[in-house]
Amino acid sequence: MTDVVASAPGKFVILGEHAVVYGKPAITVAIDRRFTVKIRKGPEFMINNEPADINQNPHLKYISSLHDSVPVSVFMDSRIPPGSGLGSSAALSAAFSMAMRTMNGLKTDPESIARESFDAEYYAQGRGSPMDTSTAVHGHGIALNIPNCGEKLWTIDKNSNSWDIYGIDIPQMTFVIGYTGIRAPTGPLVEKVRKYKDSNKFAADVIDEIGDVTLEGMEAIKRNDLVRLGELMTHDHKLLSILGVSCDELNKLVDVTLPYSYGAKLTGSGGGGCMISLTDRPDEVSKAILSRGGVPIIISTKVEGVRASMT
Repeated sequence: MTDVVASAPGKFVILGEHAVVYGKPAITVAIDRRFTVKIRKGPEFMINNEPADINQNPHLKYISSLHDSVPVSVFMDSRIPPGSGLGSSAALSAAFSMAMRTMNGLKTDPESIARESFDAEYYAQGRGSPMDTSTAVHGHGIALNIPNCGEKLWTIDKNSNSWDIYGIDIPQMTFVIGYTGIRAPTGPLVEKVRKYKDSNKFAADVIDEIGDVTLEGMEAIKRNDLVRLGELMTHDHKLLSILGVSCDELNKLVDVTLPYSYGAKLTGSGGGGCMISLTDRPDEVSKAILSRGGVPIIISTKVEGVRASMT
């Protein structure tokens, strides 16, 4: 019996999270931690050799419904902490889409997988952007809604929002991720920001400012201006805190790493999960994160996107 193995990388957001849900720009980077799935056809839906209810797994349910295939047995191995803001569910969606398409002899071009995996994320969470899934599919660096920054990959529309996705070249930079250990699902935090934005013009202005900061950050990346990029990251953290998506644990990790960083901020949806530091002193940043109970991850860039093989 043929198995299909597929994997996709996690990601972190340099600038633009939450605002990107409303069509604002964002910049993300794939990380060298991956979500791997292995599938094979079988008599019933299973996860890691145990019978499972596909209705309890909305990402898999949505993608499976598109392929009208016999049930599959799914083996999962994730090196991306769940609820960490590092794109674990997007990597799962991209990897499972690639695996199902490979098994069924369908197109496995990046755009098809990017659209399918985003629709699965949207189905599971009720709202969101194609930021995480496009990064999981393409790898490397991604910019959303920043014209003339790199190669145009695809455009994705949902309801009244539209996102132009570009592949960008991230110059050599060192980032350290600090994981709080707190699992914070994305959906409720996105909904929290939506309610705040819909009820308060100030919150809508903050989201607009995050978009402006992101555009300036792209210019700093083009110049390889680490000092300015770091300043913008730290300012972005303050804006996200105003939106109510930071927490004490994230703020402590940001504060303790700033003396050794160009800048630092939460990354992802917030509420826990991770922060990032842009630094040329990764060992000192890592020690600082450890001193506040966090888990440091020194990350590599230039990471490839979704891939599959048959065994």
